[in-house]
Amino acid sequence: MPGADRAFMADATGTTAGALVGTSTVTTYIESATGIEEGGRTGLTAVVVSILFLLSLFFTPLFTAVPALATAPALIVVGAMMMSAAREMDWTKLEDGVPAFLTIIAMPFTYSIAHGITLGVISFVLIRILTGKLNEIHPLMWGLAVALVAYHGFM
Repeated sequence: MPGADRAFMADATGTTAGALVGTSTVTTYIESATGIEEGGRTGLTAVVVSILFLLSLFFTPLFTAVPALATAPALIVVGAMMMSAAREMDWTKLEDGVPAFLTIIAMPFTYSIAHGITLGVISFVLIRILTGKLNEIHPLMWGLAVALVAYHGFM
């Protein structure tokens, strides 16, 4: 995607700023990519969505009255729609397919997107090490995998 580096930088900045003020992880890239894919390219989409989110604050008491059990079918549909991207994976290359599969399957079983991504990153690096493809591991992936193993090893 042209200009993706700016989207990644905005995502990184939002994530860092959110962590500094103690909020849960703030991510914007996927949402921005979805908006761009649907035709929003000028930034007006993000402005409209932010205004709608602000207005939704007034409806929070109404939304919290709906039990979590009632939202499960909608989440299943959203998850099924998100799986359409999985068909673009080259599942015949096990060194790519196994980490992707572990990432996808770990999220619902651990009830955590972060744990799913953690398993995917660690398995990606581990599989590259075991298959002797060390040159395919970016230095940031090395650092991230080590940090994640250390984090989960001590927690």
